[in-house]
This record gives sequence, C-alpha cells and structure tokens, in this order.
Amino acid sequence: MLSVPPPSLFSVRSLPVPDPGTPPLGGPRQFLSWLGRQQALTLSLSLITCLVMYGAVAVQPYLLGRVVDEATTSGLDSTTWRWVGFLLAIGLLHAGVTIIANRLYLRSFVEALQRTTQLISRTISRSGRALSDELPAGEVVSAVAIDVERISDLYVVIAQFFGALVAYGVTTALMLTASLQLGLVTALGLPAVAAILALLIKPLQRRQAAQREASGKLVTIGADTVSGLRILRGIGGEAVFAAKYRRQSQQVRAAGVRVAGPQSWLDALQILLPWLFVTLVVYLGAMSAVRGEITAGQLVSFYGYAAFMGWPVQLATQFLRVTTNANVSAKKVLDVLRVTPASGAAPASAEPPPVGVPLRDKTSGVELMPGRVVALVAADPDVSAAIATRLGRFDDEAEATTPVTLGGVPLINLPKEHLRHRIVVSEATPAVFSGRLDTELDVREHAQRKHLHQAMHSADAKDVIDSVPDGLAGLLTEKGRSLSGGQRQRVALARALLTNPEILILVEPTSAVDAHSEARIAARVADDRRGRTTLIVTASPLVLDHVDEVMLLGDDGRVAVSGTHRELMRNASYRTIVGRGLTEEVPS
Repeated sequence: MLSVPPPSLFSVRSLPVPDPGTPPLGGPRQFLSWLGRQQALTLSLSLITCLVMYGAVAVQPYLLGRVVDEATTSGLDSTTWRWVGFLLAIGLLHAGVTIIANRLYLRSFVEALQRTTQLISRTISRSGRALSDELPAGEVVSAVAIDVERISDLYVVIAQFFGALVAYGVTTALMLTASLQLGLVTALGLPAVAAILALLIKPLQRRQAAQREASGKLVTIGADTVSGLRILRGIGGEAVFAAKYRRQSQQVRAAGVRVAGPQSWLDALQILLPWLFVTLVVYLGAMSAVRGEITAGQLVSFYGYAAFMGWPVQLATQFLRVTTNANVSAKKVLDVLRVTPASGAAPASAEPPPVGVPLRDKTSGVELMPGRVVALVAADPDVSAAIATRLGRFDDEAEATTPVTLGGVPLINLPKEHLRHRIVVSEATPAVFSGRLDTELDVREHAQRKHLHQAMHSADAKDVIDSVPDGLAGLLTEKGRSLSGGQRQRVALARALLTNPEILILVEPTSAVDAHSEARIAARVADDRRGRTTLIVTASPLVLDHVDEVMLLGDDGRVAVSGTHRELMRNASYRTIVGRGLTEEVPS
C-alpha cells in the first residue's frame, strides 16, 4: 500500500526554507547533485508515484488484451467482468496517483527554484561591491530570471524519466512472454530511436550555451543603459548605446535561430520516430495474428504497448535536453555563488566587545565615544563618506590596510552578522524597496505602530504617510519611484532610525530636502539619538548646530580639530566648508 506523505509535502506553503544550506561549488554536476539531495524526500516520493503511475499505464494494455480474449472466447461471463474490474481498478489507481504525482512535480520544481534563488540572494546581499567587480549586472539578472527555472526543470523530469524507464522494462518483459519476435523488436528498436535523437543533443548544447552568453551580454547592456540613462541624455549618448543594444540584440536573435535548427529536428523526430516504430509493431503484430501466432487480444495489447513506449522515448530526449540546459545554467549560477564577499569571508577570530565601547578609525583619528551625537566635516565629501563606510566594515581589503576597532578589537576579526546589528550605516543614496510601507520601514521586524510613527516624525516624513494610499499599510512602487527624491531620503532615514542600533552612521541624510525640513530633521534626529552613539556626515550648518561635537578633517584626511559648531566657526577652513552659499555671522 502506498504511504501518504504529510500534507506539507503536497504544497509549497513551507517554502522558502529558513536556511538554503552551503552547496559545493566545484562544478555543475556536484551542485545539481547537492540540490537534489536537499529535496531527497520529495524526489523519492515523486519517483515512487511515477513508478506506480507508469506501471499502471504499462499494465493496462495487457489487461485490455485479456478482456478482448475472454470476451471473444466465452462472452461477457464472470471471468470477463473480473478482468474488466481489474482494468477499471488500475485506471482509477492511475488517475489518483497522477494527481499526487503532479503535486509532487510542482513541489520539486518550486523547492529547487526557491533554494537556488535563496542561495543567489544570499550571495548578492553578502558580496557588497565584490559582485559588481567580478560579474556584469546582466549575468546576475539572467541567473535569477532564466537559469534558476532551467535548473528547477531538471527535478520535475528526473522522476518521470526513471519511472518511465522501469515501466519500459516491465512492458518489454510482457511483450517477450507473448511474442519473442515483437518483444525483441521493441527491446532493440526503441533504444535505437533514443540513440538517434541523442545525436542532436550535443550540437544543441553548444548552441544553447552560446545563446545564453549572448543573452547575458544583452541584459548587461540593458541594465547599464537604464542605470545611466539620465547621464546619457545629458551628454547625448543615447543613440550610441541604442545602436550597441541593437547589435547585441541581433546577435541574440541569430543565436536563437541557430538553436532552433537542432531543436526543431529534435522535436520533429521525437514524434515521428516513435510513431514509425508503432506502425512497424502493429504491422508485425497483425501479420502474427493472421498466422495465428498471437490472439486478437494480444494484438490489441501489442498496439497499446507500442503506443505507450513512445512515452519513455520522449521522456528520455526531454531528460537529455533539460539536463543539458540545467548544466549550462548551473555554470552561470555557480559564477555568482563563487563571488567572494567584500567582507565577512574569513571566519571571526575574536569575541565581540561589550556594549558601550568606542568605535575608532586609526587612519583618520575619528573616534565615536559612547552616547554622543557627533558630526564629521571634510572639504571633500567623498573622503568623509569613505570613512563612514569604513566604520561599517563593508570592505575587508580596506580594513586590512586602514584598521577600524570597536573597543580596541579590529572589526575585521569580529563576526560580520554581529556587527550589522550593532553598527548601521545609512548611505547618501540608500535604496528604497517595493512593498508595504510599514514592512519596508521595519526591517528588523520589532517595531510597534507607535515606533513607526515616531520614526517618520523624526524624519519629518508624515507627508509620505499621507501621500501613500492606505498610509503605512500602503504599497511603495519599485525603488520608491512614486516618491520624490526628498521623500525617499526621509523614508530611508526613518528606516535607519527604526533599526535602533548601538551605533548609527548617517551619510548626508538631509541633502535632498529643503532648509525648513532640514532644520526640523536636525533637531528631531538629535533628540531621538541623544545618549546613543551617532555619527552624521554632513556640512550643513542646520544639522551641525544640533550635534554634541563636530570633527573637521584636514587635507591629510585626519581629524585636524574638533569642537562644537559655534566654536569651530572661528576656524577659517571650517567656516569656508560649511558656509558655501550661506552667510553666517561668526559667534563671538
């Protein structure tokens, strides 16, 4: 009796999995085998159902032949009806198991798809700038949009292929017991048909790989063009990139045409050759029936056997094609998974220091003392922004040459996930994602409704709640395009405040807002973070006037002087930097 698996195995509600695991990165075969082992139970159940399903189909011609023979020899007596009952029972079994099998096919596909997507997403989120340094954007996009599905297809057909293979053996055995000649024709003929079809797989694989390469380049050009569209318009370069995209598009089309040749032959022969084989078997069976070597019922059975055995041939060629696609795509996915993260690749070698210790950048002399709200000012904003990024440990290569310590312990020696909770850096151009506004704000999933409103108040972003339909429960479009630049910046600021980290670093948090909004934000953020370690990278006097201390970087990139904003306004260099475009009386 077929054991019924738990209900969760028949659905995809338990996906995605909490941890996708750590796959081997040696090659496509190792990766695909590992991915199969991760869903061994689902694939095993799928194989069992396929064996039952195809076994039921293989036995039906035999039962139908017995019904015909019994009916022609003794009429509709009890024996005939008994064979009819067997045939009906097998048919019902086949129908029921097919329903289960299709649900397991879906489960296998989605499980492989979700796990591979999770692996890619995890690599992307951890890699930092290393990903864009090693791979073009188009390759990453294609890996998620194309390759993941091609890999997942493999786990749908694999159980069908092996199930059909066993059914092929059962059918051949049944045919050999009825007629040695027809059994041998079937046993030898179908493998010959499959071998002919397999000859087309190798050239198809080469052309599919070439098409995948061309498609990846096309997506890269498209992604680069869209990301730089505003700049291209400014310099009149749209036509140049459009021509480049057009040329690459034609190369993708030509590669697709080259794939279509062997693919069309494969599809045509996959249908033609098995049915030519069926015709041969029926002809030989009819001749045997005329000579009295087999009965009429056995002739009917042989026709059913031959028609059924076209399935294993089609599944075999489909399995080869899908395996080819999966290998090509697995290579591309592995290219993404092999990217070494810019930070956190090496294991931690030190225990995290206690809460309430200073964060110090030895190269610049910037030191964030516990519980103080300070600001960092530089003549070159890129220099101060680079220090802020370094304080968050986003590049271990830079950390090795310009060490940053937390409580005297180098950041590079601490667990990265631990640091991400203690130190949060909000960059000058943060990303805003699509989804519910409250969900995108509360990235750590611990804030209450009052905390969401408080953070939006501190970021002076109440107008965002009013402008989004359904307020905090409303949906943001992709990249927050429905918001203005200033609104996106304030939403990102509220999101950073809601993380409530031990150390918060804000890079130019008010660069896209007007002066009145900036004044409100400066006062509210300073009050919100009072008593907690905070660094604001800015040259805005409206913000600088609300912090506990301002550090001014000299031309050598080190802290030259520090003090309150009003104290530093006596410094000519500081006054020049913060007073650009603004006239302010020097305090006495």
